[in-house]
Parts: sequence; C-alpha cells; structure tokens
Amino acid sequence: MANPSVRPPSSSTLDKSEVDRFNALAQQWWDPHGNFRPLHKIGPARLGFIRDTLVAELAPRATTPLRVLSGVRILDIGCGGGLVAEPLTRLGAVMTGIDPAADTISAAQAHAAEQGLSIDYRATRAEALVESGETFDAVLCLEVIEHVPDVRAFLGIVAELVRPGGVMILSTINRTLKSYALAIIGAEYILCWLPVGTHQWDRFIAPEELARHLSAVGLEALPAEGIVFNPLEDTWSRAADTGVNYLMAARRP
Repeated sequence: MANPSVRPPSSSTLDKSEVDRFNALAQQWWDPHGNFRPLHKIGPARLGFIRDTLVAELAPRATTPLRVLSGVRILDIGCGGGLVAEPLTRLGAVMTGIDPAADTISAAQAHAAEQGLSIDYRATRAEALVESGETFDAVLCLEVIEHVPDVRAFLGIVAELVRPGGVMILSTINRTLKSYALAIIGAEYILCWLPVGTHQWDRFIAPEELARHLSAVGLEALPAEGIVFNPLEDTWSRAADTGVNYLMAARRP
C-alpha cells in the first residue's frame, strides 16, 4: 500500500536541467580520460571510505577475503554509469542503482552486462522506492546533493530508504573560498576536468550544515572525512582536510 506521507516528485528534489546534462554525457561514463575523469581518479579513495564504513557499521560476514560486503544490500542514488556500483558488486554487495537519467541507466546496464555483473539498475527516483516501501542496509548519495535544489527535502525522502540500524553515506563539496577556487575555477575553467557549469557554488554545503540536515531527518551524522588531490602525483587520498571534497556517514538508530 502506498505511503500517504510520501509526496509526489517535485522540482525541489530534482533539477531537470541537471538530468538533461548528464543524459547527454551518458556514453562517456566509462572513458577514464573523458568528462568523468575526476570520478575515475577519486574512485579508489571514495570506495575505501565506503568499504571501511560498511564493515565497521554493519559487520557483514565476508564469504572470502575479497568479498567483504557479502550480502549487504546497497542503494546507489544517482548511480550514473555504475562507477561505484560495479566495484561494490565485486566486493559482494547486492546493488541497486537508480538515476533519473534514462540514457545513463541504459549505459550502466550495458556495461554491467559486458562485465558479467548482476546489478539492479532502474531509471527512477528515490520517491518511487519510498512509495513501494523498499529499504536497504546502506544508501549512497555520492556527488548528488550539490545538484539538488532542496537538500533537506531530498534527505527527508532518502532517509526513509535506510533500514533501522543501517547507514547513509554521502560525498559532496564544502562551500568555501577554497572549493570555489579549486572545484569551479580550477576544475572547470583552468584544468577543464569538468564541463563549465557542472557545479553551482551556492549549492555546495558545509559539513556542519549537512550534519544538521541529517539530524533533522532522524539520522546520526558521524565525523566528516576529506578527500584531497595531490597534483604532483595526480592522485586523490583520504585526509583530515574537508575544505573542498568530503565524505560523511550517518546511522539510522
């Protein structure tokens, strides 16, 4: 039965221009030198945080040393072409990936099939999963909330998808002068890592603001952890510095 508390999809939790932009890039997701190069480069650091957090918080029973997330049900919101869903599947997780961009989902499905991986990809929004009563051990929102018009409304919906005792993991960009200089001027205009207009600085969110939003929707935020870029080695690594990119996990009691 439908949950009467769930509101229909609205523009407060989805920016259609963002969906259209990512749809246009759908065939480029797995090109490590293309528009999604930054996500390929940042991937190992993000995956390390996700793996370590889920092992610590959920204590899954690993079937082999490599499959440390065996049986953990994970929802990847804004999954894109599957850059996170595929490696987590290889670690044993049972993955569902959703994205409102239908062409992006088609690209993700095709790539997973080529790799022989079983991933439940759906061209849909979080509201639809809440409406059907689905919950997960973990919900990922990676590089998503900085593209959402109303973060509080979005997190209120997403929080319903985390089962009691489960976790939400987010990665996003802090709203600082440093992030404006590096994530917008540097990444979009100087280094051309991203198409101009990919980010809007006023949608970046500070860790303390994100923690307050999470608390307001019934989740307990854990300390944020930064991801920093080393230009000399062209690598990203986890660090204490949250001035630009950072990750945060939150528990549902």
